[in-house]
Amino acid sequence: MLNTPTRRTRGIPLPWGNAYGLARTLLALGTAGTLAFSSSATLFRPVATMGEYPLCHDMAAGGAFCLVPRGQFDLLRWLCVAVLLVVASGWRPRLTALPHAYIGFSVFSGIAIGDGGDQITWILSLLLALVALGDGRRWHWRTPGPRTDDEPASRATRAWALLGVSAWTVARLQMAILYFQAGAAKLPHTEWADGSAMYYWANNSSFGFPEWLRPLTDHIVYSPAGVAALTWLPIALELALAASPVMSQRARWVLLPLGITFHLGIAVLMGLWSFAFAMWAGLFLLLSPIGHSFPLLSPDRSRKKSVGMQIVGGHEAYDPRNHPAVSGGKAVREFSG
Repeated sequence: MLNTPTRRTRGIPLPWGNAYGLARTLLALGTAGTLAFSSSATLFRPVATMGEYPLCHDMAAGGAFCLVPRGQFDLLRWLCVAVLLVVASGWRPRLTALPHAYIGFSVFSGIAIGDGGDQITWILSLLLALVALGDGRRWHWRTPGPRTDDEPASRATRAWALLGVSAWTVARLQMAILYFQAGAAKLPHTEWADGSAMYYWANNSSFGFPEWLRPLTDHIVYSPAGVAALTWLPIALELALAASPVMSQRARWVLLPLGITFHLGIAVLMGLWSFAFAMWAGLFLLLSPIGHSFPLLSPDRSRKKSVGMQIVGGHEAYDPRNHPAVSGGKAVREFSG
């Protein structure tokens, strides 16, 4: 009697947990904060050698602030804030995906005081739009419910899942490259190599530490051991975050609070809050399993463990191990055929 050949399939995780929803919320809040707490005169003004913002040249001409007269910038700015708050609430991610990405592009290309955080926000909001367009939930906080193997996933669901997983993977790669570049680019510079760089940053006229923290920070930056630790530890953390895609999920969970604290410190010490929100969003995409749901963020508090779904052999299946295929294990099912 011949043995039936065994074929292996690798499941595609469904990306629509609340981890990506949390990233969307953080991105939206960061941009909303920039627009709400900065006046139009501050955001849109002349810059030496560049001209008056928004420049409205080439691709930037498609930004929202290039489509209305300057006298209506305040109205448009608050309209964008309102849309971003809807995005942050988690309501109908499929409907808010493209407006979110468009506002991110409009802010990045249109304001005169843009920084790296605005660029990261635009790129991540564009990638997450590809995830959200396949998300049919009413709220992006909800945990997907389990389904049985007898319920076949539609072709559209499989296509959207593959697109969403691909976009999330690209976002991970983007964040890993960003952290590698941030860490490695510091190494050739003498101040970073000898451990004194943070002394100069602390006393920088534009990004120096705030006066109200000086009694605490001065004890650190004026101490050889303290300033060396403050200089070298960020490099070590950035390189570790760059290597996180090849680490176990347990190691990634250890890195997550360290990364959050790191960017909180930058925000408090240097005032880069929109940058912090963008990087926090990127950290959740980089370090969470694809499709992960945090139980504390879900309206369905009855679930004691984080859950995930995956498509295996054309069916949606509940994966209680939360996609070990992307967290160091093997989410593989065998079937005869």
